[in-house]
Amino acid sequence: MKWYSQSEKSVLETLETSRISGLNEEKVQLRHQEYGPNKLQTAKQEPAWKLFKSFKEPLIIILLVATALALASATYDFKVTGDQQHAMASVYEAVAILLIVMINSGLTFHQTRSAQKSLEALSNMRQHHMHVLRDSNWISVAASELVPGDIVSVKSGDFIDGDLRWLKTAELQINESHLTGESDAINKDTTVVADDTELGDRTNMGYSGSTVVNGNGIGVVVATGMNTELGKISNLMQGIDDQKTPIEKSVHGLSKKLMIIAGLIILLTIGYDIAKQLLQVGAISIDSLAGISSTSIAIAVASIPDAMPVVLSIVLTIGAKMMADQKGLVKSLSSVETLGATTYIASDKTGTLTKNEMTVTRFWANGKVYDIEGNGYTPVGDFIREDGQTVNNKDYQRFLEVAVLNNEAEIKPDDKQNWRPFGNPTDVSLVVLAAKQGIKRDALLEDQGSRDIDIVRILPFDSTRKMMTVVIKENGDYYSLTKGAPDVVKGLTTSAMIDGNAQPISEVADNIEETMLNFANNALRTISITQRRVTKQQALNAPSNELEQDLCFLGLVGIIDPPREEVRASVKKLTEAAVNVVMITGDHAATAKAIAKQLGIIKTDDARVITGRDLENMTEDDLATAVLATRVYARVTPEHKQRIIKQLQAHEQVVAMTGDGINDAPALKAANIGIAMGINGTEVTKDAADLILLDDKFTTIEKSVESGRTIFANILNFMRHELTTNVAEVLSLLLGVFLITSPIGKITEVTPTLTALMVLWVNMISDSLPSFALGYDEPEADVMKQRPRDANQSILANGMLRRVLIRGGVMGGAVFIAFIWAASQGFSIAQSQTIAFLTLVFGQLWHVYDARSARTLFDRNPFTNSRLTLAVGFAATSSILVTVIPFFNQVMGTAPLSMGLYVGIIILSALPTFILSGIKELVWWLRDRRVNVVTE
Repeated sequence: MKWYSQSEKSVLETLETSRISGLNEEKVQLRHQEYGPNKLQTAKQEPAWKLFKSFKEPLIIILLVATALALASATYDFKVTGDQQHAMASVYEAVAILLIVMINSGLTFHQTRSAQKSLEALSNMRQHHMHVLRDSNWISVAASELVPGDIVSVKSGDFIDGDLRWLKTAELQINESHLTGESDAINKDTTVVADDTELGDRTNMGYSGSTVVNGNGIGVVVATGMNTELGKISNLMQGIDDQKTPIEKSVHGLSKKLMIIAGLIILLTIGYDIAKQLLQVGAISIDSLAGISSTSIAIAVASIPDAMPVVLSIVLTIGAKMMADQKGLVKSLSSVETLGATTYIASDKTGTLTKNEMTVTRFWANGKVYDIEGNGYTPVGDFIREDGQTVNNKDYQRFLEVAVLNNEAEIKPDDKQNWRPFGNPTDVSLVVLAAKQGIKRDALLEDQGSRDIDIVRILPFDSTRKMMTVVIKENGDYYSLTKGAPDVVKGLTTSAMIDGNAQPISEVADNIEETMLNFANNALRTISITQRRVTKQQALNAPSNELEQDLCFLGLVGIIDPPREEVRASVKKLTEAAVNVVMITGDHAATAKAIAKQLGIIKTDDARVITGRDLENMTEDDLATAVLATRVYARVTPEHKQRIIKQLQAHEQVVAMTGDGINDAPALKAANIGIAMGINGTEVTKDAADLILLDDKFTTIEKSVESGRTIFANILNFMRHELTTNVAEVLSLLLGVFLITSPIGKITEVTPTLTALMVLWVNMISDSLPSFALGYDEPEADVMKQRPRDANQSILANGMLRRVLIRGGVMGGAVFIAFIWAASQGFSIAQSQTIAFLTLVFGQLWHVYDARSARTLFDRNPFTNSRLTLAVGFAATSSILVTVIPFFNQVMGTAPLSMGLYVGIIILSALPTFILSGIKELVWWLRDRRVNVVTE
């Protein structure tokens, strides 16, 4: 329904409501049933059964298959063979594997649920009430209880919940930047407008999520909940699929490959063992099947990094906490590292890159131009003359007095001594400007000394005159003080104040015009300040058109929504990190371009700005050609924002979208990672986002990018370490299967090098605990000097696969050699497997220090990560203890060794890591030396 093109009478009749009495209680109840609560739909809290959704992941599937094999083996032993010891060992294996799966699922579910609860807490802090007419009485009603047809009253500072058609307005101005992207307040009236009027020009409407910045008004609610303009934009997000993060894609792809490899290895092992038994003895015995089953389970567990899902969740949780400490609330664990791969940050301007606080940054008075220090509402800042001369406050004293006398805004400190605005944003900026020089409206009107100033009349601003006039009486004389749009005021002035004297406007018009043009080129919104001495009769009775002529021009102010101070440095750092910052705003092109240049988003005045109108005329191919080179988009709609995001993604870019308004929400949902403002962001925007900035600072994004890169580097380190261990485990087991064809000492050809529970112990204790500690590693010095990683690139790229195979191969070979040596020395099966087990444990504990760096273990101080030192110490101690404690001897199949063997294993298992690292360090040294020689 186009309420804005209907008369007030028609609107009230359609809604069956009364301007005099409002709705009665019966109608309210019926409409509650028909329309429901006045709330926007938000994402439903995940039910508890979602805890099991990770069970469909390839790595988890393998672990569940291994669990099933272990339980099947246990059942067979209990019911057929009667081997209680082997049956219990299989049960322990199944329980241990299932515990791994549940820990991983629980961590992921807990983080998601915690983020949802945090968002609910933020939402509950922002409950609103409205003044509503019901049964002829004005009452305060919770905003969620509004229904279509309610008559509501609003005043300056109120928040509007529900779409309204205005019935009465008095100097009413509304901030709709959350919908339009524009900082300027919009003047509202009751005039009917045409059917095809754009949303931002519907002056007889008020929209949900807006705030009243000046005046008051009465309106009728025409839409609530999802039927409001906010609701319509919220609906745009329905059907937009959540984007898989780079780490999800990488791990999912690797998991599939590992699942296939594990399956093939298990089938190959089983087939080979069965064929070997048939060839050697001509039949398959029960004992042989048991041995083959044990080996298969061990290989199934060894083939995959069992702990990888758990450690990945823990490391991402560490990253989420790091971001929380930096005021970033992560809603899902997998989003933590996405910023590390981000190549484009597409940001809204108003409230994100700028403060959404209109500020006077320059003014012209008495023939001189001044630059003003300080942004926002805090009344602190020096005045600096553009020509560098000494400032004399008498040059602009009268100009500032007129600016605050012709003004009804004010600023007040809150409980935390932060200054808060009340009134029209433009008027507020003039109040702050004057307050920086100690000039205040109330003080001027209360002065009982040499000056006596009284307000005689106020002629409010209206969109036809584009001016506001206040008539004052000062020490017996009357003055008409007028401010307004320069293009209108220019034709009404006859003189201008220059160096304390009124000069004919013709003599200074060119200078004033040049100043106006200069301000406009810097995207400053300009307001002219004038005065005129009038007679008592004029002061009391003259109409506005008589008072607003023969004016004396006092000065010109340049106003802008200033950039946040910290953003320029953040943009510079992100650019150095090869992350492109793009401004996408609903504001005017000139303003967007000026702000973008101030922030360093664009470097030159001729940089291209694409407007919403341009986008409407561009084909997808045209936009595809321009999108990578464009840094500023202006006057865009929510649909345009989604289109830009999708084109960047089509170029295989990883896009982060930031914003605070409802108009940003669909694009946040469509982006690879959506970033919303936690303080000033709308609930819909926060619901659509993956990361909430609790301090609303753009610098938090820059810190989050660095955290994301650090987290991913740590993930790579622990995955390199985990996969190296898995290669060593699988190789040691396979070498036993294929190379041991006859008994050696006390071991048989079907005796596995390691038991399944030994492999589980290595994966979950001596491997995963140090890997978990790697998540706390500090970033390497050049983390923000590197290009973003390729999101489509395999985790095993850049030499990682080669490094894993070489180190894992050498370590696995060492484990197998230790096993064969022990068997040939006459050790028991349990002792031989224990020697192999400890060789693997200490081999990978030495290797974890090598995994910390992309180069070698010699590049990083081993003691800078105290958690890693503790984890290694605990893993080493506990791994030795499980070989001497009887319970673990029975469950895991370990056996005590002599002190000499323990010491020998610890020392000898270090050799592979130190030798390989030494060789690589030598290669790096020779390479660096060659580069230096070429450079010289």
